Amino acid sequence: MARTPLLQLNGLSLTFGGDPVFSDLDLVVHPGDRVALVGRNGSGKSTLMKVMAGLVEPDEGERVLSPGTTVGYMEQDPVMDGFATLGDFAVSELDPAERYKVEMVAEGLKFDPDGDPATASGGERRRAALAKLLAEAPELMLLDEPTNHLDIEAIAWLEDQLKRTRAGFVLISHDRAFLRNLTRATLWIDRGAVRRNERGFETFEDWRDTVWAEEDRDRHKLDRRIKAEARWAVEGISARRKRNQGRVRNLENMRQERADMTRRQGTAAMELVAGPQSGKRVIEAHRIAKSYGDHAILEPFSIRVSRGDRIAFVGPNGVGKTTLLKILTGEIPPDSGQVRHGTNLEISVFDQARAQLDPDMSLWETLTGSAGMRVSGNADQVMVRGQPRHVVGYLKDFLFSEDQARAPVRSLSGGEKARLLLARIMASSSNVLVLDEPTNDLDVETLDLLQDLLGEYDGTVLLVSHDRDFLDRVATQTVAFEGGGRVTVYAGGWSDYQAQKPVEADPGIQGTAAKKPQASQPRDASEPARLTFTEAHRLKALPSEMDRLQAEISKLEQLLGDPEMYAREPVKFQKATDALVQRQAQLERAETEWLELEEKAAD
Repeated sequence: MARTPLLQLNGLSLTFGGDPVFSDLDLVVHPGDRVALVGRNGSGKSTLMKVMAGLVEPDEGERVLSPGTTVGYMEQDPVMDGFATLGDFAVSELDPAERYKVEMVAEGLKFDPDGDPATASGGERRRAALAKLLAEAPELMLLDEPTNHLDIEAIAWLEDQLKRTRAGFVLISHDRAFLRNLTRATLWIDRGAVRRNERGFETFEDWRDTVWAEEDRDRHKLDRRIKAEARWAVEGISARRKRNQGRVRNLENMRQERADMTRRQGTAAMELVAGPQSGKRVIEAHRIAKSYGDHAILEPFSIRVSRGDRIAFVGPNGVGKTTLLKILTGEIPPDSGQVRHGTNLEISVFDQARAQLDPDMSLWETLTGSAGMRVSGNADQVMVRGQPRHVVGYLKDFLFSEDQARAPVRSLSGGEKARLLLARIMASSSNVLVLDEPTNDLDVETLDLLQDLLGEYDGTVLLVSHDRDFLDRVATQTVAFEGGGRVTVYAGGWSDYQAQKPVEADPGIQGTAAKKPQASQPRDASEPARLTFTEAHRLKALPSEMDRLQAEISKLEQLLGDPEMYAREPVKFQKATDALVQRQAQLERAETEWLELEEKAAD
């Protein structure tokens, strides 16, 4: 028996500023659907979601909502005018008898209902909007970047709530792990068209690459047909003018079809160049501590950061991750202990608040009007790693149009602001990158590119992120805030940290000095007795690492299989070639290590 749809969009078309966002769109959302809505930054995801919510009227077509269906929309920038507190906003559509639901949700999302909307941060306002939506429990939930500004614990709580709900939902998110764990279908906006795949986000990249490969084959076939017909027209049309006018018209039709093909937007031409090599020891901190009043942010903690390390800092919001970063980089002093820097450090910082961006300045001014970035006497150029570049050309490398160059920063989306800040950072060389929440708002393709750049970067990376997938792909060590000022260093990324961390201690011992994870975690009886703890953990981790490397190799081989890539993007071709060689060598080393550990375990 066919299910009655919750929502239908029929023949929808919408145009902004002369450019079609989408045209002739048909879409159906059924009860219980769990849909990922994906696409490049600026492709129209949020606009389509607003159409689904009934907040934006299309130019053509209709939105049909099943009678009695309730729809809830969580937007990125909620309007809270007229509400005295965040809680008042969250309960505004609830019956007084159900307002307790907001308090229950507020605990999981870690938001204060008594907060003042006028002074609340963007993250606090988003959490209030999300609490409102979850407490109202509509039959169809439309969630636009719900994980932004949530810490990993709150993301896990939200993930669990959405797994349990019977409501249908459509979800926009940059968090791969969140999308993989929740979705069963995927909507993909690409160049004004919306495609649907009845499988979750886990299969999206393979599906996307297959679609693009088919497009490339069709384009190449059409190019060959046009070339053959054009040759015939030149060589033979004068002798067969009357009876072959059909072929001439067909040639014109093919040329029009080729002209109408919308080229895919390329990836940002980002390049991360390390400056002069730092000393082997980058940062050494010995028993540093920090408190604010009676609140201990950091109990005595020591760490040594060596050249080439990729260190992730994880923990709940407000626990002190950014404070520790600032202590390590020398921006603020510790209350006690000592921080020593190695030689020849050049530090670049990506701050989570985007405070380096003035919302009233244009993109042009942001790049040319910043200290150390303007070419003397020429305000239309920017120094990019010592070489002058025209500002518009450089902005195009980061997928900004010429029209956007003079637009104010405040007009940009979250993802565009992140790309602009990356453009500022990457204009200069560095050997230490401090990245505080760089993944917020970036689309999947830009995240992939950033991950690859960090993998190839010759310097050192200090990273704060709540994106579990990104942490697994980038980090070689994880510094975890575990409550009461306790901070512990673990090998590997997020999944490695989860595997290594001890069973949660009794709350009564919070604040005591943390033991080394190896010492506090007893050996599992199933582990090979002849392997050390570290070796046993490594043996368990290697298969997934080899699978990841093999997947990256396959992706690079597919990318390099494009016969036109070298001529079209020689720099990208060379980077992909170098990356392929590197991944193949890493896979060979991982396979050798796995075999050696397997043999040792079998002895």
